[in-house]
Amino acid sequence: MTVTNSSRPEFELIAAIRQRAPVHPPVRLGIGDDAAVLAPTPGKLQVVTTDLLTEGVDFRWPEASAWQIGRKAVLVNLSDIAAMGAWPVAAWVASALPADRGEAFAREFHAGVLAAAEEFGVTLAGGDTNTWPQPFVVAVTVLGEVLADRPILRSGAQAGDWVMVTGAFGGSLLGRHLEPAPRLREVRRMMELAEVHALIDVSDGLAADLHHLLEESRVGATIVAADVPVHADAFRMGKGSNPLEHALSDGEDFELIATLAPEQARRLLALWDLETPLTKIGEITAETGCRLMDVDGTLHDLPPRGWCHAWQPSSAEVPAAESSGNASNGV
Repeated sequence: MTVTNSSRPEFELIAAIRQRAPVHPPVRLGIGDDAAVLAPTPGKLQVVTTDLLTEGVDFRWPEASAWQIGRKAVLVNLSDIAAMGAWPVAAWVASALPADRGEAFAREFHAGVLAAAEEFGVTLAGGDTNTWPQPFVVAVTVLGEVLADRPILRSGAQAGDWVMVTGAFGGSLLGRHLEPAPRLREVRRMMELAEVHALIDVSDGLAADLHHLLEESRVGATIVAADVPVHADAFRMGKGSNPLEHALSDGEDFELIATLAPEQARRLLALWDLETPLTKIGEITAETGCRLMDVDGTLHDLPPRGWCHAWQPSSAEVPAAESSGNASNGV
């Protein structure tokens, strides 16, 4: 008996995705074989990033639609590519789809993936599609090409640099965490106008990710509280909450932190012509540590507040009746 794609839903889905996934250089061969084929652009360094998103941690369904989940899964990776001073060119998506949500959920999810890829001219070059009897898990890998002769690293900040940020911070859980806007065009414009010493994107929280940059650069920073751009959503987070605290620690803003020498930062601000705001919030110091300056000039330690994954006791420490196993029927 001949088995057709119509009687094998996984392959019918893959065929539908392939029809909507045009191939752009440097990809030579995308979906359809055991692996993708790429021909790197001569003289271009490449960067690779991957992010794993899990239901209940990075999104909740049906609060987030399958389309939103697919789009977010790609866009958070594009934010990482932007933070390297690069442009995304190809993506691979591996998903463990809950079997009981049906084919419509799977198609809607991949429609979101493709929408994000199409928005930035990224080739969906492959991946893996599984179903299983557990909550949704998706991992996306993205390849990018650097925009200049080298990537921009977290480790490049220098004492005296100005600390600059794009956009505004706080309150992302009111909905913006499902609609990330990777600052790819912004970083490209930054690099056209000025020399950027260091970059990082803000996913864990402004304070937490600033600390990552400071640690890699082996420097410190003084941040001016009054200069931190606080998003309107941070003021809507509930009675008694502190908007500045939300701006510093909520995370999932997917904005950029950049450091530049003062003369380069002044030039950048003077010539900045994109809609996304660009703001100086402080300066890099030779003394390590991070400090927050209040309106009266008082300095306080600014700890790395933000998101951090945590472990529960290992299965050896949990009674057998409380542990759960995972099963996969993926190909």
